[in-house]
Amino acid sequence: MESRDLYQDIILDHGRKPRNFHALEHPSHFANGHNPLCGDKVTVFLEIENNVIKDVSFQGRGCAISTASASLMTEVLKGKTLEEADKLFKAFHAGVTGGEVEAMPEVLEDDFERLAPLEGVKGYPTRVKCATLAWHAFEAALKSGEVGATVKTE
Repeated sequence: MESRDLYQDIILDHGRKPRNFHALEHPSHFANGHNPLCGDKVTVFLEIENNVIKDVSFQGRGCAISTASASLMTEVLKGKTLEEADKLFKAFHAGVTGGEVEAMPEVLEDDFERLAPLEGVKGYPTRVKCATLAWHAFEAALKSGEVGATVKTE
């Protein structure tokens, strides 16, 4: 099986059966993301304690890439420190936009590799926004403090 086929299978699986697809009962942070060009919408919920992401989830609707990205994001961010999450976000963003990906600390290498199926969107600029929407909502949730925020990708 080619890696492209495997990657497509991973995206389709997470798109059809997203992990952590629910609202957290008592989030400490949350933010809404919306891409008005395609209609994708996502809300990212976080439970942060002592600079560690104790729990993360999402709800929303969107294409398979948007949903798969949010699903994979929640899996890799759970249990990470905010510093580790920031490194993953920056590396992921660089990977899907064709930027230069900095060396990943060894402790994060496996998590970063789990996001690799989404790097194929860099060849399709309109799909980059689909892959990054949940990540931008995550970032907005962190920056908003303890109340909700909204981010639009256009």
